[in-house]
Amino acid sequence: MNILIACEQSGVVASAMRAVGHEAWSCDLLPSEFSFHIQDDVRNHLSGWDMIIGFPPCDHLAVSGARWFAEKRADGRQQQGIDLFMDIANAPCDRICVENPIGIMSSIYRKPDQIVQPWMFGHSAQKTTCLWLKNLPKLVPTNIVSCGEMRILPGGRKIPKWYSDAPKKNRKEIRSRTFEGIGEAMANQWGYLPSLNR
Repeated sequence: MNILIACEQSGVVASAMRAVGHEAWSCDLLPSEFSFHIQDDVRNHLSGWDMIIGFPPCDHLAVSGARWFAEKRADGRQQQGIDLFMDIANAPCDRICVENPIGIMSSIYRKPDQIVQPWMFGHSAQKTTCLWLKNLPKLVPTNIVSCGEMRILPGGRKIPKWYSDAPKKNRKEIRSRTFEGIGEAMANQWGYLPSLNR
């Protein structure tokens, strides 16, 4: 299949799809060390694929940033985030997955079809990940392990240790990276589905 991994800089999911024999490309505004990468606005590349897996930025959509929502609504950043999410969800493609954390898209668009965690796929870490699916089955956990350690911040809030320990300067990049176990599950479970347009 020809597969687009939208808004992916890391190449984790595209690499997993290539490992099982697909023509997979990542696309993001940012450059990537991954060889099969299109550096561009993904909205210029949403046609002609058998499958799209999208990771639109959650900066203006996730509930973790709710205290800034009023400001982001006022200056248009939240609407831009909504529009990109919906452009991917409504792309002319038979099989689509759009990923995001818990946020406003559950009420603006619809509830996600599935919520997964890295610990369901071999990583002792928590990162609540919502998946909105079109003609794709829910992912089946492959290797359930411990949830990983949590860190309690001075204000009493708990956050996953893996995220808390990340260097502040590139914490956003580390946080947005897809865990390899989830990428491999996508490749191994969705990569063998027959194309719907053949």
